[in-house]
Amino acid sequence: MSSLPSRRRFIGISAAAAGLSLLPLGHKARAEADLVIWQGQVMGAVATLQIHHHDRAAARRLIDRALSEARRLEQVFSLYRDDSALTVLNRQGALVAPPAELVTVLKDCRRYFELTRGRFDPTVQALWTLYRDHFSRPDADPQGPPAQALSAVLARTGFDGVAFNKDRIALRRPGMALTLNGIAQGFATDQVVNLLRGEGIESSLVDMGESRALGARPDGSAWRFGVADPDRPERIGQTLEAIDQAVATSGAYGFRFDPAGRFNHLFDPRTGDCAHLHRSVTVVMPTAMAADALSTAFSLMAPADIARALRELGEGEVRSITASGEHLALRA
Repeated sequence: MSSLPSRRRFIGISAAAAGLSLLPLGHKARAEADLVIWQGQVMGAVATLQIHHHDRAAARRLIDRALSEARRLEQVFSLYRDDSALTVLNRQGALVAPPAELVTVLKDCRRYFELTRGRFDPTVQALWTLYRDHFSRPDADPQGPPAQALSAVLARTGFDGVAFNKDRIALRRPGMALTLNGIAQGFATDQVVNLLRGEGIESSLVDMGESRALGARPDGSAWRFGVADPDRPERIGQTLEAIDQAVATSGAYGFRFDPAGRFNHLFDPRTGDCAHLHRSVTVVMPTAMAADALSTAFSLMAPADIARALRELGEGEVRSITASGEHLALRA
């Protein structure tokens, strides 16, 4: 079994220079602009990048730059790579002269840790390891890990045990480990959006684990995002529209440790329990990093607590399907 769950199945970047049509991924291009397509693997996922541009060479350069940026960030944040900065930090318990991007993301982790009263906490990697090891055994107790083992792991969690500045990162408790899977995909998406914007792209849809729209569609209309049906995740349960916003969805259906589906990858870092208040939480925010982090944290929060967090932020929208099947829409 892999070292962590992943919501990533497909990475897509579809972009158009100013004044050009932009087609959904998988559609044929019209004649008004050259379409350059790249397909392959990026950040552990199948990727398709397509850019409409009057200049094919310029489109190729943009694709090369987007790929280079994604692979550079993978070297920082990936838990699949033994030599990534994050893996080295977890292995050694400290990291000297850390990459600036890692420090930046940790600063935002602290912000969301405080905003969500500790629900967003990247130190839950130790809980992932506990549940993975428990349910990997053929004789695993279907009730989950023993209480004593859970207590021992919880003693190694808590973002207040992570010290960092631009010169050094230290995990203060023995056995601590970080996963940034709940925020780094969003950060990478934002970085690629910034790159495209800086190169004159005015309309784009970037999906690197989380989705973010750059501007509106070329015709001025809003982008439409499909939200998975939590009971049948391969199907679209609802759609929403957004312009120059990011959308991220979290749900227990994303990964389950046991056949009964009682234990999932969304851990409450305060108790070690798994998310059960919502079947699905979708967050719309100005950045993919914010949407990514908050969709994870809000999965562990009651609607009143989510509403309080949105008021403190002063921005954003949340669509939730509660455990009882109620559909909620909350706004800042």
